[in-house]
Amino acid sequence: MKPPKVSRPHFQAGYLEGPQGFVSWQQVSQQLSEAIHYWLCSVQPNGKPHVIPKWGVWVSDHFFFDGSPETKHARNITENPAVAVHLESGERVTILNGTCRALAKPPTDLASEIAQAYTLKYASLGYAPTAAQWDNGGLFEVTPQSILAWTSFTLDPTKFTF
Repeated sequence: MKPPKVSRPHFQAGYLEGPQGFVSWQQVSQQLSEAIHYWLCSVQPNGKPHVIPKWGVWVSDHFFFDGSPETKHARNITENPAVAVHLESGERVTILNGTCRALAKPPTDLASEIAQAYTLKYASLGYAPTAAQWDNGGLFEVTPQSILAWTSFTLDPTKFTF
């Protein structure tokens, strides 16, 4: 994936005056890699949001999570692939907006990389999947369209566009 375009998010007059910098892509990528808990928002068929905490991994500038295709959020994604992924902090903010798809059987190299990232992050919490775990589905990929991030809302709100 090519590097994202960096810009300032649009805010109404009076919300932001005199920002002094941007969050670096390296900071955002590191936060997405190191986070343990992510909030996933999908859209129900009736148009209402559905939010759920998930474990996941950031690999090759995509967010991956796994689970049963029968879950509410998986069924929502089948109907409408638009999702948002938000990290836990309300101060150091990272909000990924993108599209999600179920992977029927990920390529072996990618599955190995994802399994390794999960194991490094979650083995101490009791979860260490193998690459073959997703051979029959159950793995989801979020492709970012934009990411909003800031470490201080008034100083460095940043928008990354892909």
